[in-house]
Amino acid sequence: MRQLDLVVIVVYLVAIAVIGLRLAGRQKTAKDYFVGESHMPWWTVSFSVVATETSVLTVISMPGGAYSGQGFGNVELALGYVIGRIVVATALIPLYKRGGFVSAYQYLGSRFGLKLQGLASVTFVLTRLLAEGVRLFASSIPIKLLLDEFGVHASYRIIIIVLTLITVVYTYLGGIKAVIWTDAIQMGLYLGGAILAIAVLSGHVGADGFSRALHSGHFRLFDTDFGLAHILTSPFALPTAIIGGAIFAMASHGSDQLIVQRILTTRSLRDGQKAMIASGVFVTVQFAAFSLVGALLWSYNQGKDFKALGLASSDNLYPHFILHGLPVVISGLLVAGILGAAMGSLSSALNSMSNSTVADIIHSFFRTTPSEEFLLRLARLMTLVWAVLMAVFACAFSTSTGNVYLTGLTIAGYTYGALLGAFLLGRLVRRANETDSVIAFLVTIAVMTYVVRSVKIDVAVAGATVPTAIAAQWLVPIGVLVTLVAGGLTSLLHRAPEPAALPEDGEDGRTDSGADRVAAAAGPE
Repeated sequence: MRQLDLVVIVVYLVAIAVIGLRLAGRQKTAKDYFVGESHMPWWTVSFSVVATETSVLTVISMPGGAYSGQGFGNVELALGYVIGRIVVATALIPLYKRGGFVSAYQYLGSRFGLKLQGLASVTFVLTRLLAEGVRLFASSIPIKLLLDEFGVHASYRIIIIVLTLITVVYTYLGGIKAVIWTDAIQMGLYLGGAILAIAVLSGHVGADGFSRALHSGHFRLFDTDFGLAHILTSPFALPTAIIGGAIFAMASHGSDQLIVQRILTTRSLRDGQKAMIASGVFVTVQFAAFSLVGALLWSYNQGKDFKALGLASSDNLYPHFILHGLPVVISGLLVAGILGAAMGSLSSALNSMSNSTVADIIHSFFRTTPSEEFLLRLARLMTLVWAVLMAVFACAFSTSTGNVYLTGLTIAGYTYGALLGAFLLGRLVRRANETDSVIAFLVTIAVMTYVVRSVKIDVAVAGATVPTAIAAQWLVPIGVLVTLVAGGLTSLLHRAPEPAALPEDGEDGRTDSGADRVAAAAGPE
């Protein structure tokens, strides 16, 4: 009967590629390939943002986290994310939309110059390569479990390669339109799968199961331990979740091209702002759904630990239930939902990395505007290049253990502070020039590498003192502070520019800025 699950999955893989290409239409220009000529509906873009950021890390890690004691802490974290998105919608999206950019880093080019624009873009693609490598590996976990059911013991590496090949087909041909439409469909599938799992689990555990989970603390929303060490090290401490989460969202949704690119596809500034804020609401609903799955699984398994269940880690919990606790075909649909989450984040990353490479890095070498045909071919070529590299990095993570969701957050901690800090430096320190911004950016990366890898805080756990890393949410504000201090201090070492020479938002005071050349090359409005 398991063959029916495979049929469902294969049909889904074929259908999603065909649907994505049909809805995308033919791509004629680089701007169409990257931002869909800015004609996408805001609600579709909002769904795409959600599908891009949640991915497999959310789908498989959050139920396991809720099961093992996090409760509804991720919902608490989502409240901070909503606040951060409101700030982004108000302060940063107007810069991008009014500037007519196809990349978030074109603002840095117009404010400081091509050196910082290229540096920020290189930082983005390298960070995204590592983070998406973790995500792509995570997607192979449930697929391997399913294949093991049939006695087909495919390695993680083989699964990663096949998944990448399928995803790159519609991403290569359909561009951002195919990515956004397929993201919206895939979000519906994996969120619907979570709701279906909740219904099945509710039938198994009944009202008594809800009561047991409630009294055991699995529905706890707010972590009110205000000890300093706990606040600095726990992702779910109330100040960390709300304040740190808000600043983290400002970086991930305001300075990360992966998300900004989707907002740039909307028809107007107002639509872009609606898409951004609505995505925060949808993410909160998703976090609640997956946390509820974890709480009900705790009642379903009678509180057994992962070792007693025969599982290697918390990330195996939800896939194990899908394969062994659900009827045939239904389990196939939920595995397809996990595949959808994986393909959504992967396709989004490939298109945004190609966008940033072409618009921010490669194009700076051109002194004349290349033809549309050349830019479109280059965009597709870079999509293939990044697909290969992504698969290689994912294979490198295939021997890792632990919670992949928190691993992804930590990777972002190396660079998000520098990226957001660069934008804020441009907005807040008006006397800062290109040299100041580059120095501040590089100093921040160096400092954050030390903080992430070496700084530990002693935390009391079960009567013992354990050195613990700083919570990922605090890494961004630390990085922002370093950038502003470094950039502000270096700006004091030179004369302030004349008031007339200070660039306004979307301008750089030059007649031939890098942003102008890139916008022209990307195609007319």
